[in-house]
Amino acid sequence: MSKRIRIYTDEDVSAHSTSASCWVSRNGKVYDVTKFLDDHPGGDDLILKYAGKDIGSVMKDPEEHEHSESAYDMMDGFLVGRLGQGESVVSDDWVAPDDFHPEETDTAKDYEKNQFLDLRQAMLPQLLSANFSKSYYLQQVHQPRHLSSSAPLFGPAYLEVFTKTAWYVIPTLWLPIAGYLLVRSLLQFTLGNQALPLFSVDPVAPLKLLLTTPIAYVAVAQALPCFFFGNLVWTFLEYTLHRFLFHLDFYLPDHPYAFAIHFTLHGIHHYLPMDQLRLVMPPALFAALSYPFTQLAHTLFPAAMANAIIAGAFTFYVLYDVMHYAMHHKRLPAYMREVKKYHLAHHYKNFELGFGVTSKIWDIVFNTVLPV
Repeated sequence: MSKRIRIYTDEDVSAHSTSASCWVSRNGKVYDVTKFLDDHPGGDDLILKYAGKDIGSVMKDPEEHEHSESAYDMMDGFLVGRLGQGESVVSDDWVAPDDFHPEETDTAKDYEKNQFLDLRQAMLPQLLSANFSKSYYLQQVHQPRHLSSSAPLFGPAYLEVFTKTAWYVIPTLWLPIAGYLLVRSLLQFTLGNQALPLFSVDPVAPLKLLLTTPIAYVAVAQALPCFFFGNLVWTFLEYTLHRFLFHLDFYLPDHPYAFAIHFTLHGIHHYLPMDQLRLVMPPALFAALSYPFTQLAHTLFPAAMANAIIAGAFTFYVLYDVMHYAMHHKRLPAYMREVKKYHLAHHYKNFELGFGVTSKIWDIVFNTVLPV
């Protein structure tokens, strides 16, 4: 076949149910019959009665109007695509076992059946040349696949390395940064907001001062509430970014470039949720996402308060990412098992609920709790 046929879902077809845009389906194929409405021998009312629906049985029904072979041949001129026959893994009946080990996906059979992404090939180039609709993309990307190793995203090894992050990189990198910011805060509460030079001028100034300057007890009393407030701020950011950025499904443009961005940010995690090297956020991505919020903190608060708040938020970010990895790959203590089941249910039961990971407090507040 020289021309690829676009893949749609039943939802796509049902959205075209008016005289301005009339689609129907038959035997897994999708037809745009809008221009045929005025020419239909039985009148446009008969077609519009079944607009957005499957007409296979109706066309054979003598009580409606039995069609000739030439009528079926004529339909080929209105062909715009086919219906995807993707299998469903996510289900409201799914129950998380204590020891979750899903079966590995047969990549050849998966691609043959679903015609979505060939996991043996680089995924991003496939998305950029996608021949499926937004509805089919969202349907498929939320049906988990499972591999024993990471599927290629870009292709070349020198690019793949930037897409993978071992879990221990997160605490190794971000906890020292959080500690450094907390030291800056304590010194600023002790000596004044303007006591330290900018990081770009003298990054080690706080560490040198810490060796010679005793931290006032009142500084600790001032910094700790800000630090704990930062913990709370992170739980809110975790929820809102997860729900309104990573799951921006409704507003996602129906375009391959939009699919690629969505997939890179979060879709890949739902598609391959057990990928050990893509469970935590790459440092460059977190740095980019956190930058506007750190600047906002310094705009709203004095330097001492802002640094303590950011330190608290970064500390809870580390907790979030390490917990996230553990939820997918570790046997957890009894008191953590319910948290693990709650998060796995977001992947395998209902991805439109249960956005909290470290805590479901904001799911409760915003009525998005996922019953498990």
